[in-house]
Amino acid sequence: MIRLAPAGSLFLTLISAGCLSAQSWDNSGNNLLKGTYFFRDVSYLIADGVGHISRALALYGNISFDGNGGYTITTATTVDSNSTSTGTITNIAGTYSISASGYGFLSNPISDGASIYGLVTNGVFVGSSTENGAFNDLFIAVASTPTASNTTFQGNYSMSYMAVAGNPANNYDAIGQFTADGRGNIGTINFTAYVGGGGATPINVPETGVRYNFSAGVGRLSFPTSGTTAVAGTQIMYISPDGNFIFGGASDFWDFFVGVKKGSAASLGGLYYTAGLSEDASQLSTAGYAIIGSSYGSLIATGGNIIGHQRFEDVFGKGVEDDTFSDVYPASAAGEYTSGSTQYDFSQDGSVMVGFGIGPFLGINVALRAPTFSGSGVWLDPTGVRNAASFAPFTAQVADGELMVLFGSGLSGTTLVDSTAPFGTNLGGVQVLVNDVLAPIYYVTPGALAVIVPYGTAAAAGTSQVAQFQVLNNGVPSNVVSAFIGNTAPGMLTQGSNGISDAIVQHLDFTLVTPANPAKPGETLLGYVTGLGDVSPAISDGAPGPSDTLSKATNSIAVYIGGLPATVTFAGLAPTLSGLYSIVFTVPTGVASGDQAFTLGGPDAFSTESILPIAAAGASVAARAVPPSPPAAVRRHAFRRGIEPTQK
Repeated sequence: MIRLAPAGSLFLTLISAGCLSAQSWDNSGNNLLKGTYFFRDVSYLIADGVGHISRALALYGNISFDGNGGYTITTATTVDSNSTSTGTITNIAGTYSISASGYGFLSNPISDGASIYGLVTNGVFVGSSTENGAFNDLFIAVASTPTASNTTFQGNYSMSYMAVAGNPANNYDAIGQFTADGRGNIGTINFTAYVGGGGATPINVPETGVRYNFSAGVGRLSFPTSGTTAVAGTQIMYISPDGNFIFGGASDFWDFFVGVKKGSAASLGGLYYTAGLSEDASQLSTAGYAIIGSSYGSLIATGGNIIGHQRFEDVFGKGVEDDTFSDVYPASAAGEYTSGSTQYDFSQDGSVMVGFGIGPFLGINVALRAPTFSGSGVWLDPTGVRNAASFAPFTAQVADGELMVLFGSGLSGTTLVDSTAPFGTNLGGVQVLVNDVLAPIYYVTPGALAVIVPYGTAAAAGTSQVAQFQVLNNGVPSNVVSAFIGNTAPGMLTQGSNGISDAIVQHLDFTLVTPANPAKPGETLLGYVTGLGDVSPAISDGAPGPSDTLSKATNSIAVYIGGLPATVTFAGLAPTLSGLYSIVFTVPTGVASGDQAFTLGGPDAFSTESILPIAAAGASVAARAVPPSPPAAVRRHAFRRGIEPTQK
């Protein structure tokens, strides 16, 4: 296995980084983290713009959560690239704040002032310190399973592994399948590995004589083969209470593996909580750099389609950004499938999915099914705060002026829609507070509300970066749901109701872009979005976009078609409509024909979910001035989202 040259000793403060105020975040889920957990935390400090690592740290052992927002690490093992040997840390105390959904953060045990953001479900916490600005990391903790033993550990497993060794050309990942026999024997694991400098060329690496042994619930995988093998030495292994998920890493190195007990007839479905490490080495041979990344987030898998979100940190490049995306999976997949550059394996019940990056896109990630939520009275689903256009999962940030749908039960005693503008803040006795400010309401139903995030919410949130949502139904309050807030939360309105179909984009003659009436390279188009944030001139909350002096987005907005940048000539409020923005852009001339991915981006968030049909190059385009007002049908179609409210 590749090793960094050791020197020096462990230094617990990597860098001082901003931390959210725990008082501003819903902590009603603190009891979801309670008791003793096994954990592993691996951090990589980036040295330069090439992607070299200047320092790596691993910390693993036991962590005790008190259920009230405090944790302690009595003793844990440390592995530091600046040290000649492993060490220990003792008596580390920290804090955490977890919401009702399991979403939250805890103070980073090896970096003063930094927080690890992530989610907990069914006794497993996964997360990353995505806001620190200096290092990438992955943190996983699992409720201790002292009954785990050689006998209970048996069956077929898939193991995905990643080693970040210093030089991005030498970093690698590997995947292997193995069978534990319940007696300490595994035998041979045939790994397939990819190296950063090797592009898409796989390397087959057999590991022979592999054994395992459990003591006090902690497993040790022994890889006796020495030399430049995919995995070597002793790997410390932890296992989830249900036995479906395993993770860990070397006892003396800063690597990480995740694994899943595989099913033969498994299926996916529902909401999942995610985290991962990655290296994009696709530019290494041409531009000479690779991007080390770390992330956490969530995804929703339904009927072969995925809508996902990840909070992604690229330390030396773009920093941290909110990314939403779509993907597909075979609904009949039997325990595994490959999509694009990632191979996925999942458990028999579909509750755990582990991903492995195919070169040159190295990486490991894990997705754990979220618990189900329900409530009584006026209840706001803690995972039900969603962008009304993209339908991005609840972990995606929100923005000023964003049109959102809030899900729950008992939210309204009736179904009403406000057909006039400006939208009011009381509809059928229903009110919505965002950081204690009344939000404009578009429609209400017992199970869902559409509201606009008030302008000024981000500024009022200050350094806490938190927006708190609460519903009042005839004065009866709901629970409070917290969400992070950013400059933008772009979402493209789509012709279907799931956020991942054809984008609502018009030719300049008002006809809709469709496969039968596709966009042409070089053509100027008009699209409808939400979540572009603050505007100038400013408007009052709920008011429609002005038709005389157009109100432009103050954030820089980008559009990509099929991965190529489009020229954006206008981004701002849609005239005469409330909660909607419009964008005017020109299709890049080099884009290929057919269905192309439509990406909408702000300075801190991107959304790649919808599709734009493109015609073959060479078709003529009629010139016409951009119309100031879109058809009313756009509003009716875009906001319905499968709900048919009665006109007010």
